[in-house]
This record gives sequence, structure tokens and C-alpha cells, in this order.
Amino acid sequence: MLAIALFSGCSQDSAYVAIRGHAQGGLYEVKLCAKNATQTPEELKFAIDSILVRIDGSASGYNKASLLSRFNAGEDIEPDSILVQLYRRSREAWHLTNGAVDVAAGPIFDIWGFGFTEGSLPSDELVETTRKSCGMALLPESAEEMFRAVREGSCPRPRLNFNCIAQGYSCDLIAEYLHSCGVSDMMINVGGEIYCDGVNPNGKAWSVGIDKPVDGNAVIGQQIQCIYQAEDVPCGIVTSGNYRKFYVKDGKKYSHSIDPRTGYPVSHTLLSATIIAPDATLADALATYCMVAGLDEASAFILAAPELEGCLIYDSGDAEGDAEGDASSAADGAASGFAVWTSPGFTLIDAQ
Repeated sequence: MLAIALFSGCSQDSAYVAIRGHAQGGLYEVKLCAKNATQTPEELKFAIDSILVRIDGSASGYNKASLLSRFNAGEDIEPDSILVQLYRRSREAWHLTNGAVDVAAGPIFDIWGFGFTEGSLPSDELVETTRKSCGMALLPESAEEMFRAVREGSCPRPRLNFNCIAQGYSCDLIAEYLHSCGVSDMMINVGGEIYCDGVNPNGKAWSVGIDKPVDGNAVIGQQIQCIYQAEDVPCGIVTSGNYRKFYVKDGKKYSHSIDPRTGYPVSHTLLSATIIAPDATLADALATYCMVAGLDEASAFILAAPELEGCLIYDSGDAEGDAEGDASSAADGAASGFAVWTSPGFTLIDAQ
């Protein structure tokens, strides 16, 4: 079934379309102005679906036939351009975050039950042994070198997990294709990770809702904490949080935000982090980093990077302390137990 919806145009002789489908275990939606597109909406949807199928066949850890799954299972493969690019961007994120974002730390997530295998509450000994046996620090700088070294036996075979950037990367690949087709006004949403550029059907920059970080809020957009007003420039907008992927054991909550440098799930007051970056891949990686770092470190990191903006929602009942710097406290969620910190350029048009 072709899921393309037409809605009001940005002017009398233009039309926006909404293209929808399934991707990466969830849904995607692309809204765009097709006025100057060199392809029909039907052709655009076919191409977008094809891009997402390529990514799934290359880098999905849940697709047992993907290149990534085969490599993780011990098979020697020839990496395609997608794996090479994901490894390169992951390596950049690893350097930028001092190892807090590490796609080669998959075994650590596995033993805690947040990877591609089942596990929970590992012993301290298992955590330490696993932490020392994996990670980007053990691997060559480039993907080509790494895959070659693994084949030759001169470096350990990693178990890679690109979940921290895969959906943001998917948004960027779709955006690259749409730009090549003459599309300049677009919003791309793959599983909640967003890339936007240009304006919406009303001729204004896009706005994006940020979910309320309450446990059990599993439906994207169902409960909104605040709304971000984007600018008319290309950017990635990604939120990471601890309110969807977690489990409770013996009365204690264990989140999927694990610090690969320690091997343990983090414990702090930060509930969700929304990052605005020049592209969605970077935004995806840095939203993950912020959830590892916590409120104070994350806010300082955002303020020190001119190309970034951010919104951090934290537990106001037990805050880590006021974030330092030239930032604004955009909304006080005292009634709900939440407080919202934003960087100076992060514009909210509505806050609950």
C-alpha cells in the first residue's frame, strides 16, 4: 500500500506530501515540499524505502542476514559503504566524547540485557572482564583497516552495535537523496530521530515536540513536555532518554544508558537529552553521550560547542546542581517533578 498523503501547500502552485512506511522495527515519516522535486512522490517513496532496506541489510543487528550480524557472528565480510561510513562517524563520536559513545562496546550492553542477546545483573567480575575485552580503543582508526586486521588475525573481532547512530544516519542518507532531487523543504522522522531543513506548509520553520520523560511513555508524541522551534537551516534533532528502555530488579531501575568506560548503567538525575546538531548522525551520538554524562557535564559540553544546542530534562527533586554557563532555565516542571534546561539558542514555543 502506498502511504503518501497530500496536504496544503506552501503557496498556490506548490504542494507538500507526507510519505510514510515501516523501517527499523518502527515507522518513518517524511514531509516535504514536492514543488521543485525531479521525482514524483511515488518515485521518492520507492527510493526512500530502498535506502532504508539497504541500511537494514548492512547495519541492522536484528536482521540476522545483515552484513553486521554476519560479521558479529564470526564471518569475514567485505564492508559496504554504509558500514564504512557508520564506523567512521562512530569513531569520530568516540573521540569527541572521550569514549562515552562506543559502538564496539556491544558485549557490555549484551550482558546487561540491552544489546542483541539476553542478560541482566551481571557480576562485577563479568562486567570488568567484558569491559576490558571490547571497545574502540582496541581497534584500528578506519573501517577498512579494522576489517582487514580482523581477517588477518592481528586485531580482536569486535561485536559492533550501531544503535546509537543508525536512525540519525538513516535520516541523513534520506536527506542527502532528497536534496539531490531538488527538495529543499523537508522533515524526516525515522523512529523519532529527526532531520529538518527549510519550512513547513505554513512557510515557517519546523517545530518539534519533545516527549515527557515519564516511565511508560512508549508512544512517540503521545505526552509532550515542550516544543522546539527550529530555524530555517538544516539540522538533526534527536532525543535520548531513560524512560523507554529499562528494567526494574529488586526495586532498582537499570537503564539502557551504560557508560562503556565503567561497564555499568548510569545513575543520575538526567531523564532525557535533546540535541540539535548540523546533521542527525551527530545529534544521535551526542544525545546518547549526554545521557551517559549527566546534567552538569552534558550542559557544559553543549555550551562549549557553538554548533550545538540542547534541551536537558532532569528530576528537579534531586538535581545534580545548577548547570553552569550562559544558559537559560526554560521551564520549571516542579508540579511534575521535572525541570528543563536549555542552551541559549534552543527556542521553546511551548513548555508544560
